[in-house]
Amino acid sequence: MANDGWVPMAPIRVLIVDDHPMVREGLAAILASQNDVAVAEAKNGLEAIEKAQELRPDVILMDLRMPGLNGVDAIRRIKSTDQRAKFIVLTAYENDQDIFQAIEAGAEGYLLKTVSQEELLRAVHAVAAGGSLIDPAVTQKVLERLVQLARSTGGQSPLSERELEVLRLIATGATNKEIAVALSITEGTVRTHVGNIFQKLDVKDRTEAVTKALQAGIIKL
Repeated sequence: MANDGWVPMAPIRVLIVDDHPMVREGLAAILASQNDVAVAEAKNGLEAIEKAQELRPDVILMDLRMPGLNGVDAIRRIKSTDQRAKFIVLTAYENDQDIFQAIEAGAEGYLLKTVSQEELLRAVHAVAAGGSLIDPAVTQKVLERLVQLARSTGGQSPLSERELEVLRLIATGATNKEIAVALSITEGTVRTHVGNIFQKLDVKDRTEAVTKALQAGIIKL
């Protein structure tokens, strides 16, 4: 059950932000069913800012279209005072502008509300652990838009062929373990490649790496 505090010692603290009570309650029920997740709720962007400052959640599930302060602006304001804050946008919309604004604001994940319970839980755990997860339907739109922007850059890649293979799999939302299996290498080797990718692209997380690579035309779907 959601509350204004956290279950003692819960490893992952999640703040759900949505203006529809039934949506919040449904998400809270799914997340609270996990032994390693504690849940709190906010009904709009302004309340999200207040509770983010008070509770310091590990992951914030953010709706985009809410009265008063929308989700993108709430992400920006929370990120401006707490760079460690991690966001998963959970929305019913596939609008290109919404997608790009949310990613640019700093969202680590972008999921549609049609996502399965399993995928939602996977995203929460992945983002809490420092990863990212973008809905495949959304990834397609991102790729289509950003590949057009890449034409003016020449598409020069600083990455090795193996690093490109790893980055392409990251773009699909694959975990290190899944990448290791797909490429027949160890997870340790995957982590090394991911670290090299971050260093060469001058980024700090997977979402930023994929976005920057797409903008430069380094990868495409």
